[in-house]
Amino acid sequence: MHMADLGDVRLHYRIDGPEDGAPIVFANSLGTDLRLWDPIMPLLPAGLRILRFDKRGHGLSDLPTGPYSMGALVRDTENLMDHLGFKDAIFVGLSIGGMIAQGLAAKRLDLVRAMVLSNTGAKIGTRDIWAERIDAVNAGGLQAVVHPTMQRWFSDAFHKDPTFPAWRNLFLRTPAEGWTGCGAAIAGTDFYTTTASLRLPALGIAGSEDGSTPPDLVRETIDLIPGGQFALIRGAGHLPCVENPVEYARILNEFISAQGHI
Repeated sequence: MHMADLGDVRLHYRIDGPEDGAPIVFANSLGTDLRLWDPIMPLLPAGLRILRFDKRGHGLSDLPTGPYSMGALVRDTENLMDHLGFKDAIFVGLSIGGMIAQGLAAKRLDLVRAMVLSNTGAKIGTRDIWAERIDAVNAGGLQAVVHPTMQRWFSDAFHKDPTFPAWRNLFLRTPAEGWTGCGAAIAGTDFYTTTASLRLPALGIAGSEDGSTPPDLVRETIDLIPGGQFALIRGAGHLPCVENPVEYARILNEFISAQGHI
């Protein structure tokens, strides 16, 4: 268990792989922690140095008073990578993690040589939608939004999977203030102009059953970046690394190999 003291926040992180391995960073979704990536870890190429972390308000990281800004989340990630000596990395971000990826690439291209925008968008939802969700959580905790969230996140078939209750429980055990703080950051973010200015290898991954960031949104976002690639995982929802880790890892590994990053 490792904690990085970044001054205004302490973040929980985990590093796997050899010290001289090619760096890759994973940033998870709202309402999950770094365990989101557990299903694909055994399927990644040997020789990578893998950084995963809990963003502020999630997992074992600090829970600052919200609301948070996307700028703060990007700065946390930038400071963590600087602190740990991760640079020239492939950055894989899912949902809000993909927004962090876009902001970080625009700010510090020395840290990000290529990125994977998984189940995300340059803009996700509207201020009104997020205000409704935040108000609901403030009034009734995450229990108030867990059912519609699980419906958007997972395919109908996965709701019968024996691991589904664990992912539901992980969502429910996220600190409510961390969830609303990061929800406010999503609500205030529109990266269309920012992402359209990026020039780096990029891959978009979507799930055909994703009700949070539908495939058309992911495709629209990745198309902002010249040369951006797009992959669709059929039958999977918002967290395809959970529902179909084998296919997710196959797509990711092909992209890593194409960058000469092993």
